[in-house]
Amino acid sequence: MPLIVITLLLAVVVTGPIEGCSSASIPQDPVTSESDSVMVVPAFPELSFRRPVDLTSAPGQAGYLYVVQQAGQINVFENRKDVARSTRVLDIDNRVNDSGNEEGLLGLAFHPNFQKNGYLYVNYTADNPRRTVVSRFSADPSNPTAPIDPGTEYQIIEIAQPYGNHNGGQVRFGPDGYLYIGMGDGGAGGDPQENGQNPATLLGAMLRIDVDRTSGNQHYAIPPDNPFVGRSDARAEIYAYGLRNPWRFSFDAPTGRLWAGDVGQNQYEEIDIIEKGGNYGWNTMEGLHCYDPKSGCNQDGLILPVVEYGRGYGASVTGGFVYRGSDVPALSGRYVYGDYVSGRIWALTDKGDGSFDTEQLFDLDISISSFGIDASDELYFLSFDGNIYRFASSSM
Repeated sequence: MPLIVITLLLAVVVTGPIEGCSSASIPQDPVTSESDSVMVVPAFPELSFRRPVDLTSAPGQAGYLYVVQQAGQINVFENRKDVARSTRVLDIDNRVNDSGNEEGLLGLAFHPNFQKNGYLYVNYTADNPRRTVVSRFSADPSNPTAPIDPGTEYQIIEIAQPYGNHNGGQVRFGPDGYLYIGMGDGGAGGDPQENGQNPATLLGAMLRIDVDRTSGNQHYAIPPDNPFVGRSDARAEIYAYGLRNPWRFSFDAPTGRLWAGDVGQNQYEEIDIIEKGGNYGWNTMEGLHCYDPKSGCNQDGLILPVVEYGRGYGASVTGGFVYRGSDVPALSGRYVYGDYVSGRIWALTDKGDGSFDTEQLFDLDISISSFGIDASDELYFLSFDGNIYRFASSSM
């Protein structure tokens, strides 16, 4: 597959999805893209959040958006520009360990049948022992602002974490109705436990489980077509592996593609299209390049990224979405992603022949922590300056 490679300009070392320098806010005026076709504008100027890391809507609640704050809170608010307040609906900060820069409440997903069962799922890190927890809570689907009782927590799966970074943390339901869980390699630097290339561990992998059934003493079941079902040397929960730290992934419904941003080690950030049973190379490779060993690595069977970029452009990729909204025609069908450290935002265009064109849209002085969409598929991004921004057409 032809690949887009952005030239390495300088070296900076980072080891996580939300590391690096803090950034100042962009002005409260629209910022136009470098192609003059797209703008970034503050979406909800009266609202501010502390370290927001996820944004989503719930089925049947088109007029509301939910924001996850890393310390352990979920807030909801009306999806209108002049909204003046948000409501805290869940606070589990007493269960969440956010002592590390990359730890905390990291992901939220609503069950596809939320309007009937009221189920939502979260991913957070806990301590004593250090671990990732994926849990279900029960909400009132008829009342978006109703408090969610922390006592309704039903833990689905716990995964031991050897270090405090590279937790992945996102949860999303796929078009198949299964829950996908992004897991980093366990942390430290360079994958010292070699989890990325070890399908016998749940670390360094994209997991896929059935939360509508249980099996044995597990609070979930294994989808029968998961790629490692029946193998004694691999975990059946794994959908794909060889990932370092998949910080934000998303499904594109029209194509069925699963897109992920995988944070690099010392030199390269990458965007991957995740395929069932795929091995994405870490820590044999970082991006398109050998990592261990530094040259002559065996690339047989590895799936390479569709795009990489070096430290001249950023140091911690934040995965995004393929734009399927209607407000910004210039972005239609393009995958939009960013970098937490540099504040750059790009758009990838599928050329239809297996290759992609990339365009830098913005170079902003903000820390881009996550992207999200609303019920109309309009695209937003979150920043650690506390704001939520949205994309708009410059012809508006």
